[in-house]
Amino acid sequence: MKQEESFLTMCLYFTSNRFARKMTRIAEEAFKELDIAPSYAYVILLIKNNPGITQQELCSKLSIAPSTSTRFIKKLEGEGLIKRKTRWKTTHFNLSDKGELFSKDVEHALSDLRKQVVTIFGEENADNLAMYLTDLSEIIKEKG
Repeated sequence: MKQEESFLTMCLYFTSNRFARKMTRIAEEAFKELDIAPSYAYVILLIKNNPGITQQELCSKLSIAPSTSTRFIKKLEGEGLIKRKTRWKTTHFNLSDKGELFSKDVEHALSDLRKQVVTIFGEENADNLAMYLTDLSEIIKEKG
């Protein structure tokens, strides 16, 4: 490595963004056959695993802004994959029958993604990296 480029390898901002872009490409490829972006797939799985979840809970679990979750919800509702039910002032989300079937394809694609990541990094490295990034994200959330 050239000395004048060493600042890139030591820059957490640059390195983490480069890594995220590469991981995004891998994830997008894993979900390509489903014609869905990985972010939407995670919304589907969260709703499946948390029936009746609220938009606020989705935002919290995904660390996204309400406006972003609104975009996800509208698209998934438009495709008939999720349905909403409003109780008082709170809206809850569940998968539709179509969404339940589709979630099985999403789980399969996620499993394929996991296999690909493990092939690249090794299982221990993949697990450790995910845990480490989760821990660091929590630190940023608390202190940032």
